[in-house]
Amino acid sequence: MTAVVTAASAGLLSCRACHLVSRPVADLRHARCPRCGAPVSPRKPDSIARTWCFLIAATVLYIPANVLPVMDTSSLFQAQQDTIWSGVRFLWSDGSYITASIVFFASIVEPVLKLVALALLALTVQRGWSLFPQRNAATIYRIVHVVGRWSMLDIFVVTILVALVQSPTLAEIKVGPGAIAFAAVVVLTMFAAMSFDPRLLWDARRPDER
Repeated sequence: MTAVVTAASAGLLSCRACHLVSRPVADLRHARCPRCGAPVSPRKPDSIARTWCFLIAATVLYIPANVLPVMDTSSLFQAQQDTIWSGVRFLWSDGSYITASIVFFASIVEPVLKLVALALLALTVQRGWSLFPQRNAATIYRIVHVVGRWSMLDIFVVTILVALVQSPTLAEIKVGPGAIAFAAVVVLTMFAAMSFDPRLLWDARRPDER
């Protein structure tokens, strides 16, 4: 099988801002893009280390995001605190099966899948694993990168409710600490996906496996 020549093996440099590919230079520390002047490098600097930092932080915050209340509701008749899971159970018991399923997947399952997928991709680069072909791994990365913003479904709903329902005499809704932790999880996983360089998937394999 013919070995695939990557841009990094050819010494080509990529701009971190406009992604222009330029020719090799003698001093990488001061290399600049000829088009926009931004720093250039063969790969994203410290990609795996930064990815792991964001992943670990997101994993730690995932627990309080699901345990702590995301919304505090108080009215003339009662006060109530709701977590993501209690909201899913309420929607399901109320007969809103589709909505409950969407919230369950977008807010509970999908963040876990993102964390696991990014961790597997990072380990694939670090360990040189051959769990799946590079094309499939790159597809997984693109899916993780695209669907990341949809994890904010609960945060969008809580924000809208807080903005619409603010009547101290009748009802009042406040954002709970769980919502802040959950938003941090989503943002951190997005940063982890942005920090990961999918080109490393090709660099991690031996030439005869590319």
